[in-house]
Amino acid sequence: MSQELGTLEELPEDYRSAMTEAGVAPLWPMMRNVLPHGSPNPVTKPGYWNYEAVRPLLLRAGELTPVEKAERRVLVLSDPGRGVGAMQATSSIYLGLQLLLPGETAPAHVHTPSAVRIMVEGQGAFTVVDGEKLPMEAGDLVLTPGGEWHDHGHEGDEPVVWLDALDLPLFYYLEGSYATEGPLQSRRNRPDASQVEYLSAGLVPSRKRATKARRYPMMRYPWNRTEQALIEMMNYGDEGLAELDYINPETGADVLPTLGFTAMHLQAGSKASPPLRSSSCAFHVIKGSGKTEVNGVSFEWGPKDTFTAPVFAELTHEANTDAFLVRVHDRPLQERLGYYEERAR
Repeated sequence: MSQELGTLEELPEDYRSAMTEAGVAPLWPMMRNVLPHGSPNPVTKPGYWNYEAVRPLLLRAGELTPVEKAERRVLVLSDPGRGVGAMQATSSIYLGLQLLLPGETAPAHVHTPSAVRIMVEGQGAFTVVDGEKLPMEAGDLVLTPGGEWHDHGHEGDEPVVWLDALDLPLFYYLEGSYATEGPLQSRRNRPDASQVEYLSAGLVPSRKRATKARRYPMMRYPWNRTEQALIEMMNYGDEGLAELDYINPETGADVLPTLGFTAMHLQAGSKASPPLRSSSCAFHVIKGSGKTEVNGVSFEWGPKDTFTAPVFAELTHEANTDAFLVRVHDRPLQERLGYYEERAR
């Protein structure tokens, strides 16, 4: 196998000019850029966002820009490898911190990318998805899948902040990203499905032949139940790390076709070194503090902080206290494409 491929400069100038005029280019000088040997060469760099540093900027955005002029008042978490302003936290994951003030309503719209909200701060906010009113409590994970109408409201008396995670980069790359606005939705007069049909793990409504199953039957995953499940797993484990995947309760598949979400519990004093994964990921801290090393770069993290890792990153987590995090990753997309991979360290 050839290791040293020919360069563009080695080709005669008249040949290069003729190719340019014909609208073609030789592959071999560019091949190692798109097909490096052994493993990818990611643009994404490890990123870290301290919530206490971002929070004042988010609150000031609330003073400077009314929600009517913003539609969604968000500060985007940009990948350091792509620079501030990049609409990517990793190659496939968009992250943003969104602010909603008391009494505000974010207008209804529907878009092709899918989104998940992880509640960061405050009480009284809700999201309406396809007519279902979803409360947003600390740590809750709320889905707004692509193609589903949604709007946000705030009935409390303090600022509310949540973390948005979207597969927006994928849709933007495919030139398929767009949104449509509409009126606020009528709300069903009942609690959301997490409080009725899917209140208990392992139980789903009895199947009825005439009833067509909803593609996304459960839109809200309450944190209090997730944390309790993680604690119980830790009580009967011996590795210092417990993990639970968020899934569709009807199918067992990941909650979205392109993005996966995993709840994590790191025991105080524990150290965890996961395998090298082909998926990029972001970590949001719900509770606790610790340190994570990503490809030799160390981040000291605490509650509400967020950090990212590129594909095949060498990761080591150390918990100072009992810590709870949510990992956002693109494993579902990679599995659908048939190439998800894990390598031992």
